[in-house]
Amino acid sequence: QVQLVESGGGLVQAGGSLRLSCAVSRTIFSVNAIGWYRQAPGKQRELVATITTGANTNYADSVKGRFTISRDNAKNTVYLQMNSLKPEDTAVYYCNAGKAVSTTLITYYDWGQGTQVTVSS
Repeated sequence: QVQLVESGGGLVQAGGSLRLSCAVSRTIFSVNAIGWYRQAPGKQRELVATITTGANTNYADSVKGRFTISRDNAKNTVYLQMNSLKPEDTAVYYCNAGKAVSTTLITYYDWGQGTQVTVSS
């Protein structure tokens, strides 16, 4: 019963770009905000960006101006466009769904495998 599936990760050079996709089940997509998270080795998982059903967005300071989160309602998919990538962006990226509260997201679902993003210097 996988309800959120991440894809699109890979190995890129610093300054490069990558677009991640989060495929979401119809029932979840229609009524939940979606968030992108990342977890680097030895660090806690952090919220990178969120988008609500009304397409309101919020970003972590570390990615603001470089990453863009968007929603495709026809495909039940949320994207994370990552530009000007830095080695510090290296992490496993996850998506989840829930309720957006201020700058945080209350998640309702189990964490998946995520997708690995590696940025070389």
